[in-house]
Amino acid sequence: MMNCELLATCSALGYLEGDTYHREPDCLESVKDLIRYLRHEDETRDVRQQLGAAQTLQSDLLPILTQHHQDKPLFDAVIRLMVNLTQPALLCFGSVPKEPSLRHHFLQVLAYLQAYKEAFASEKAFGVLSETLYELLQLGWEERQEEDNLLIERILLLVRNILHVPADLDQEKRIDDDASVHDRLLWVIHLSGLDDLLLFLASSSAEQQWSLHVLEIISLMFRDQNPEQLAGVGQGRLAQEQSRDVAELAALRQREMAEKRARALQRGNRHSRFGGSYIVQGLKSIGERDLIFHKGLHNLRNYSSDLGKQRQRVPKRRQAAQELSVQRRSALNVRLFLRDFCLEFLENCYNRLMGLVKDNLLREKAQQHDETYYMWALAFFMAFNRAASLRPGLVSETLSVRTFHFIEQNLTNYYEMMLTDRKEAASWACRMHLALKAYQELLATVNELDMSPDKAVRESSRIIKNNIFYVMEYRELFLALFRKFDERCQTRSLLRDLVETTHLFLKMLERFCRNRGNLVVQNKQKKRKKKKKPIASDNVPSSLGQREAMWPSLVEQLQCCTQDPELSLEFMIPFDAASEVPVEEQRAEVMVRIQDCLLAGQAPQALTLLRSAREVWPERNVFGFPDILLQEEMQLLKQIFCAPLPRQQGPEERGAEEEEEEEEEEELQVVLVSEKEFNFLDYLKRFANSTVLRAYVLLLRDYRQNSAHTNHCIVKMLHRLAHDLRMEALLFQLSLFYLFNHLLSDPAAGAYKELVTFAKYVLGKFFALAAVNQKAFVELLFWKNTSVVREMTEGYGSLDGGFSSRKPPAWSLEEEAQLQELYLARKVVEGQDVIDTIMAHLKTPRTRNQVIHHLVWLGLADSVRDFQRKGSNIVLWTEDQELELRRLFEEFQDSDDVLGHIMKNVTAKRSRARIVDKLLALGLVAERKQLYKKRRKKLVPSGLPNGAESLKDFCQEDLEEENLTEEESKENEEKEEVSEAKQISQGSSVLLTENLGQSLHQKGFSTPLLWLQNCLFQVADDRQEDGCSQAVPLVPLTEENEEAMENEQFQQLLCKLGLRPPASEQETFWRIPAKLSPIQLRRAAASLSQPEEEEKLQPGLDPEVPGGQGLEEEHQREDQAQTLRALLSARKKKAGLFPNVIPLTVISEEGTAGGKEQLKVAPKKRQLLDSGEEQEEDVGRSKATELEAPGIQKKKRFQIEDEDESEESEA
Repeated sequence: MMNCELLATCSALGYLEGDTYHREPDCLESVKDLIRYLRHEDETRDVRQQLGAAQTLQSDLLPILTQHHQDKPLFDAVIRLMVNLTQPALLCFGSVPKEPSLRHHFLQVLAYLQAYKEAFASEKAFGVLSETLYELLQLGWEERQEEDNLLIERILLLVRNILHVPADLDQEKRIDDDASVHDRLLWVIHLSGLDDLLLFLASSSAEQQWSLHVLEIISLMFRDQNPEQLAGVGQGRLAQEQSRDVAELAALRQREMAEKRARALQRGNRHSRFGGSYIVQGLKSIGERDLIFHKGLHNLRNYSSDLGKQRQRVPKRRQAAQELSVQRRSALNVRLFLRDFCLEFLENCYNRLMGLVKDNLLREKAQQHDETYYMWALAFFMAFNRAASLRPGLVSETLSVRTFHFIEQNLTNYYEMMLTDRKEAASWACRMHLALKAYQELLATVNELDMSPDKAVRESSRIIKNNIFYVMEYRELFLALFRKFDERCQTRSLLRDLVETTHLFLKMLERFCRNRGNLVVQNKQKKRKKKKKPIASDNVPSSLGQREAMWPSLVEQLQCCTQDPELSLEFMIPFDAASEVPVEEQRAEVMVRIQDCLLAGQAPQALTLLRSAREVWPERNVFGFPDILLQEEMQLLKQIFCAPLPRQQGPEERGAEEEEEEEEEEELQVVLVSEKEFNFLDYLKRFANSTVLRAYVLLLRDYRQNSAHTNHCIVKMLHRLAHDLRMEALLFQLSLFYLFNHLLSDPAAGAYKELVTFAKYVLGKFFALAAVNQKAFVELLFWKNTSVVREMTEGYGSLDGGFSSRKPPAWSLEEEAQLQELYLARKVVEGQDVIDTIMAHLKTPRTRNQVIHHLVWLGLADSVRDFQRKGSNIVLWTEDQELELRRLFEEFQDSDDVLGHIMKNVTAKRSRARIVDKLLALGLVAERKQLYKKRRKKLVPSGLPNGAESLKDFCQEDLEEENLTEEESKENEEKEEVSEAKQISQGSSVLLTENLGQSLHQKGFSTPLLWLQNCLFQVADDRQEDGCSQAVPLVPLTEENEEAMENEQFQQLLCKLGLRPPASEQETFWRIPAKLSPIQLRRAAASLSQPEEEEKLQPGLDPEVPGGQGLEEEHQREDQAQTLRALLSARKKKAGLFPNVIPLTVISEEGTAGGKEQLKVAPKKRQLLDSGEEQEEDVGRSKATELEAPGIQKKKRFQIEDEDESEESEA
């Protein structure tokens, strides 16, 4: 129902009486009101729909346009309203809506536009438009007003909008050579003389501003035409077209005769009701019995298990892309008019117009995606010229290496955006198709130039080909397009053009290589490189005293400068105009620059810079008054010289974490360019890929709809791979064989002789191989690569040097020891891959996976994922991703780790450096250090309460990371006891641990080692008593233990013991992994015991105290010795409680009356944290022990007997 205000406005326009339209007095105001209503319509475009339903344009606007065009204000307003009403539906809605209600409105608007297009197919309307446009173009630039230019642009936009309306194929149902609505519109344009005005606008040097409008209108005029067919209009049928039509008719005739013969054979001798029932032996039904067939035997050939089944519905997101453009033959008179238009356009307008359009594109004077019209025009008119006469001079503007480069750049950009912007992948694929067509036509034209009788033309073609084949990007383009082909967003026509273009490129490249002895081409390799950080000089005086001493020499320079004007410098620019920081905010930087000049001893430059800054920033007199005296200037310079101005921190002033982040961000990807000799077969091997073959087989399925040239291109590529490369097994695939079966059983197979011959060749090779290799039938189920093909033909295991078994050789004890040493020595080194370094130093060559898996098996690494190479190939940022990055930054900008939260929540995963660069480019942060993680010291309690529940509360984060059940830990223990090889490797690791522990004892790390040993025993007790298998952090609270944890050799000992370093930035402490069983923990703790430890613990062997030390220091040393003795005695007692650790006899070195006594200390759980409370408890325990046993017995190293362990575990 129409709105009452809108209805009243339309009624006030006027009325039609017969063929005469009578306008109302308020007609002009009503037209302006309609424009105002359209400006404020809602998202459903309700005003546009109501005007379309009322047929306002057909009944009112068009009569006003044709009968009242003398009224200039009314004519201008009507043109404005028509331009708005005929606006494309895609521009009105932004895109094709997916919501059903909005999609209904979209289709309704589209139907009204199609009605508008049919109404405009009138000679009167276009006669008025062309006459008005002619009168405006007759005006010179001096006489032409701004309103005239606006009216010219609106007329061109109106013609563009009308031509842009798509045809309704279901409603028109036009066949070839019949006049459609679009054809009638083109004929009206020709009769009105508008085509001549378009040629004038394209060729006139005074009308350059309309070049893009003219090119867009021309592209819409020829959108349904085939340039090769259009070039042959009026010249009779070519012999090639006749042969093609005869072949198509012969194929159709053969299929028809075959169907007749099949129907004749299906007629049985008896009545169909008495056809009988048959049992088909060897073909199972749904159950276990043979199939029963209830029809005649002549129908058995067409039987399939899929008969009667409902076809599986394919989801929308997996459906193949639909073709958007359909080519058809227009009426003969329209084609003749279009052919003449093309000839005139090529002779008079093409080179000039294409040059102007490309210049506008390069200078970014055009709108977004206007380059698609340029690429369409290039492909269409170069194809027309090639098919008509092949005159290179007519298309010389686009026949150059620069044009190849421009098309290749846009094609690569569309390809990358199609992979990145998945929502608009179909639109990017359409643009990529246009660029591919332009690239194909450029290659076809260069190929035709080789056959020119003119020597200069052939030489030009050779130069172009030499440049194209030399550059690497042109050769790699087709491989990239094939590998990322996706039929969900890319149409079959794009695949067909890609196959034909690849065929043409390979044919040209092969002929070019054959005619030359050798071809040198460009080769590019990517290499990771780090920026060198600038080294700050240390000669700059930092203290105030040094600067005061330096000031008199600067005063002498300033006085000499003022006395001798020749020494004074000219005006210096105090600000950086290219900087992102505004000029008003650069005053602080100028202060620093003045101070730097003074520090460098350049007083004249500092004085000149001060005076220049005073002129730029006179407000607030920051750099002095305008009439300042020389003495006052020198005093101001001295204040700046001695002032502690804020500066950016250098790399040496930042923390270790910030330096690591900088090094990661400063990694660059450097492209190394070199030259190499080109080999055509090596380049052809790049196409021996399963993804490339899938695309070819997909296009081969439509062999009936394909042209003969397309089928030839497919067979030629498959023949190159099978015959030239001797990789017939690459085509041994079941889907391809199924297609061959359909081809060979096709009644019209005689029309596809090349396909049939090739199919028989491949099938013959397969059956010959199957006679030798019975596994070839299983290999049919899989797509294959070159290595599998070689194994199929030469024998399985041929790639392993003749060994039939693929298992890698076992690791010996020496190799394991070498692997551990290399890993512990190289894992701390930054800037290089640990696994690559280990592989380079191993005596026996190993693969990367073998080294990684053995490191995990030895317990030196937690997971294979720790050795994954880092990196990201995503470079482009879409608009949605930039908005998401802004939202995440605003959400987490107040957190401690802004960058970490952004990387965790961003949708498209990218590297840290990419995200930082994008944040800087968007202006969200001013410098990189604003994104550094703000570290806060965690408040750790001095001691932990006893019990498993308190330990779980303290390690709540680690419970989430790694948590093993009790059953899993028991299974791990059983596996460790059964595996003999692993026990040998653990034994070797224990020896290495003991050697490393001895060196640490000699360096004075006895106390940290005892603390570590105590922690390992405590965790082993907790895991055995409570069954709590979880990662436990090692938290050092004393300075001595903290220094030990930062020592590199101590960290190597922790790694040998199986402890895990902090896994990420969220972790600070080393952890005892949950996978270590109590037995492994006790072994590791026992390996830390040293003979020298007891000697230090004996009272008689304590070092003598120098005379200069006081009594307090002696008491401290005695307390420390007592604490260590108590810990040692408790450890011996604990070791005696478990069967796998057997302490030897303890012999007292002092001849006391007690003789041999066993130290009995009550077992008590120790805390993991080496707090002061623990030391106090240990001191108390040691005093109690001294009362019972005055002499401390000497302790020998623990012995670990594996046999007793296995017996105890079995018990």
